[in-house]
Amino acid sequence: MYEHDNRIVLTLDAGGTNMVFSAIQSNKEIVEAYCLPAYPDDLQKCLDTLIDGFTHVWNQLPKAPVAISFAFPGPADYKNGIIHDLPNFPSFRGGIPLGPFLEEHFHIPVFINNDGNLFAYGEALAGALPALNERLKKQGYHKEYRNLIGVTFGTGFGSGIVINNDLLTGDNDCGGDVWVFRNKLFPHMIAEESVSRRAITRVYNEQTGIKDETLTPMDIFRIAEGEIQGDRQAAVSSFARLGEVAGDVIAHLLTFADGTVVIGGGIIGAAKYIMPTLISELRSSLSTFSEDNLSRLQMEVIDADNEDNFNQAMKEAQREIWIPNTNKKINYNPHKKTFIMTTSLGTSTAISLGAYAYALHQLAN
Repeated sequence: MYEHDNRIVLTLDAGGTNMVFSAIQSNKEIVEAYCLPAYPDDLQKCLDTLIDGFTHVWNQLPKAPVAISFAFPGPADYKNGIIHDLPNFPSFRGGIPLGPFLEEHFHIPVFINNDGNLFAYGEALAGALPALNERLKKQGYHKEYRNLIGVTFGTGFGSGIVINNDLLTGDNDCGGDVWVFRNKLFPHMIAEESVSRRAITRVYNEQTGIKDETLTPMDIFRIAEGEIQGDRQAAVSSFARLGEVAGDVIAHLLTFADGTVVIGGGIIGAAKYIMPTLISELRSSLSTFSEDNLSRLQMEVIDADNEDNFNQAMKEAQREIWIPNTNKKINYNPHKKTFIMTTSLGTSTAISLGAYAYALHQLAN
């Protein structure tokens, strides 16, 4: 959407260890990323790092940027740029008006949001959604999809929802958040307890009867692949369990948002073990008291990463039906479909493009 826009936006990938600064123009990174330590325990050093990093990038630009836009962990009052208490940024306790601080120094607008929202926004405007619509158009499928649900599997369970190019933020900056959804397998717990890095390690340890908290999801993935020693069945099951709970949550999201689903985050590298149970959950059924079975979703779920599944779905094309008492016909397609896929942009790139697009969209409003 903004691939021909020459405005420049300063961006930041903010982590508890490092901060990586950059700049985007026309949906492309135009400088070499600049990395500095985050200093999460020292507020003044952290703020100084932000000034130094953005200044360093600004000085390399061919013209002045129009805004600063980046993802920062919550909880937060993103509309006003205020970051609340963060476990991995202890110096921010009590609330830090990060956006106003940067605006006072650089004298340009500052936009902050969470990574789940910006991931979804990047995929909706510059990634999965336009790519899907172009793919469908080439197949002769004339419907255009306009809504997107983005979810990320990583340290936590992130998400964002975009409706007709507008990001659903909500009145309290909680729009689209899913990490606190009810957990299908443990109804008294939040979904994130089964959809996160710690969940992979916990399930593997439970199924093998060991207590090795040093195991990472990458270690467990390598066990599943047979690259290192371990219980392959337990490793595969650890990722499959995540897929089942995530699928249940995504089914709820699809029920009210009715959009294309794109998945990213560090753990999605194990998609071959996650997606089968996730998609199975989306395609499952529920019952009524009269013992009727109904599909979990009103639409058919198409795995867009599976070429055969995608092409088969496209054969169910629209047809023409007569308008009663006339000699006219109208196009009709009774097959409701939604598409699910993993990110092709990469999670970090999608977040950066989302930050860029979000800033330009906000400047236009």
